[in-house]
Amino acid sequence: MQENNQAFQYERAMEIWNNSRFPIAFTGAGISVASGIPDFRSPGGLWSKYDPMKVATAEAIQNNPQAVWEFLLDTADLLQSCEPNPAHLALARLEEIHGLQGIITQNVDNLHQRAGSREVVEFHGNFERFYCQKCGKEEARDRVQDKANQAIPPCCDKCHFFLRPDVVFFGEAIPVHAMQGSQELIRRADLMLIIGTSGEVAPANTIPREVKMKGGHIIEINKGATYFRDITDIRFDGPVEEILPRFLEYLQ
Repeated sequence: MQENNQAFQYERAMEIWNNSRFPIAFTGAGISVASGIPDFRSPGGLWSKYDPMKVATAEAIQNNPQAVWEFLLDTADLLQSCEPNPAHLALARLEEIHGLQGIITQNVDNLHQRAGSREVVEFHGNFERFYCQKCGKEEARDRVQDKANQAIPPCCDKCHFFLRPDVVFFGEAIPVHAMQGSQELIRRADLMLIIGTSGEVAPANTIPREVKMKGGHIIEINKGATYFRDITDIRFDGPVEEILPRFLEYLQ
């Protein structure tokens, strides 16, 4: 009976997808867990080792860059050891042959792009990019890594202020280009896949509701209860790295 119900869910999702003109995806930390990146809030995640209020806020990066960079080096080691998993690859395939129009991601791990996705709005930035906190000069990741191996925090060659990753810390505004890019996708979307996010982080958690309010469908792929249950049309409760590839098979 359970197997029949699951097949029915996939068939319903396939029907909604095939009737959609502008499907988009909204992803969070859960899509990268199978790549070896635990959710920051989960046991074994970085927040079990670091206090986010001390290493991941606008105030911390300004007042204690050395502590922030100790956290950032741990994060860099983690991200550089990971590869895209079947969920990332399935989304890239959905874009390539099944009309997925874009991804809005809360992740900073660059795994969507490495998997082959082209239309990606990075709502919280990307850990592959770095710039000077003072003058804004961009710096290549390899160069920043070399500097950080010699001293932390690494500093700008131009003004000698400290460098930082191009990610949004707690208390910082979402970049204008990310807001504009996400709004352009939301404006046209008639279907959103919610993948691997519980919806705890604002303002990103308002994005699916905007799609729903304008009449779009919502297909959710998550493990456990989330902030989106009241707006979801079809919900798959399980590992995204298993469900997304299977959904792709139904569309073939």
